[in-house]
Amino acid sequence: MASGRKDDRPGLRACLKALQPGNTLVVWKLDRLGRDLKHLINTVGDLNKQGVGFKVLSGAGAQIDTTTANGRLIFGIFAALAEFEAELIRERTKAGLAAARARGRLGGRPRKMTIETLKMAMAAMADPQIKASEVANRLGITTTTLYAYINGDGSVKEPGQRLLDNVLD
Repeated sequence: MASGRKDDRPGLRACLKALQPGNTLVVWKLDRLGRDLKHLINTVGDLNKQGVGFKVLSGAGAQIDTTTANGRLIFGIFAALAEFEAELIRERTKAGLAAARARGRLGGRPRKMTIETLKMAMAAMADPQIKASEVANRLGITTTTLYAYINGDGSVKEPGQRLLDNVLD
């Protein structure tokens, strides 16, 4: 149940480890093994070195059977197409994000630390009697977020200064 984009998948690792010479690894579709050409070629190359075949049951790569010369040729073609498709998806995603930014949309999770929260945190942390966990709890942030923006004495750190500078611009 892991993405085909990731090279390191526990289920795939266990499957590849269990294969013996003379076995054939059968996948439903080529992109289930991986979408990156380098990973696909390395994986199938490792299988060949172990004497293990590779076969795709359906989809664009249904003719792939690396136990034959024709299958190896078709594997190379479809592996390149799978990488091409993934690259197109990445390009479209980047273009969409750039268009959204041009319209003023930043995307991502909203920041918990606002100017007002930062100023309150700085004032509260200047008091040596108060605990950082209490300040963070009252402001609705984590202590990690608190310490990312200010020091224990209430002085501002570089990310906090950037937040303050953005308001002044």
